[in-house]
Amino acid sequence: MIDDAAKSHLHDHLRWVREALVWKLEGLSEYDVRRPMTATGTNLLGLVKHNAIWDSRYFGEVFGRPFAEDLPDWDDVPARGTDFWATEHESRADVVDLYRRVWTHTDATIDALDLGTMGHVPWWQQDVPLFNVMVHCLSDTTRHAGHADILRETLDGAVGVDRDSVHFEPRDGAFWEARRATLERIAISADRGRLT
Repeated sequence: MIDDAAKSHLHDHLRWVREALVWKLEGLSEYDVRRPMTATGTNLLGLVKHNAIWDSRYFGEVFGRPFAEDLPDWDDVPARGTDFWATEHESRADVVDLYRRVWTHTDATIDALDLGTMGHVPWWQQDVPLFNVMVHCLSDTTRHAGHADILRETLDGAVGVDRDSVHFEPRDGAFWEARRATLERIAISADRGRLT
C-alpha cells in the first residue's frame, strides 16, 4: 500500500515538474529559447532536450525497456554535452515533441514496474530500484526547472512555477527596481561586516 502511494506521489510530481519545464518556453522566440544565458551556454531549449535524452535512458535502458527512437548512447564520447543544446535543424517543436514521447515511455515504465524493481545504471555502475531512479529523475528535473525559472526571469521578467500558480502579484518595474536596490544595499552592508 505505501509503495503504491509513494510511487503515485513521485510520479505526480515528476509529471508536474516536466510540464513546468516545458512551460518556460512558451511565448519566447526561437532565439530566446536557444540563447546561451550563462558562461557555459545554458539555455531553455537545451534544458528540455537534456531531460528528454536522460529520461529516455533512465526509464528505458536502465530497466531493459529501450526507448524506440535513436538517440546518442550515454557513452558516446563525441556526442557528450550535445544534449544541452538544440541544433539549428531541431525546432522547438521537435525537442518538445521528443520530450513528450519520452514522457509516454517513462510513464509506461513507471506504470509497469514496482518501486522495488531493480535496474542497472551503467553510468553509475550500480544496480538500483525504480524508487531510486524516480527520486533521481525528479530531483534532476526539478533542478533544471529551477535553472529555467532563472533563465526565463532574466529573459523577460516572467515568474511563476506553472500556468496555474503565480507566487507574486503582478508588480511594475518600479517595484522590482526598489526590491533590487534594497537587496543590493543589504548585500553591500553584509559584505562590509555591518550586519545588525
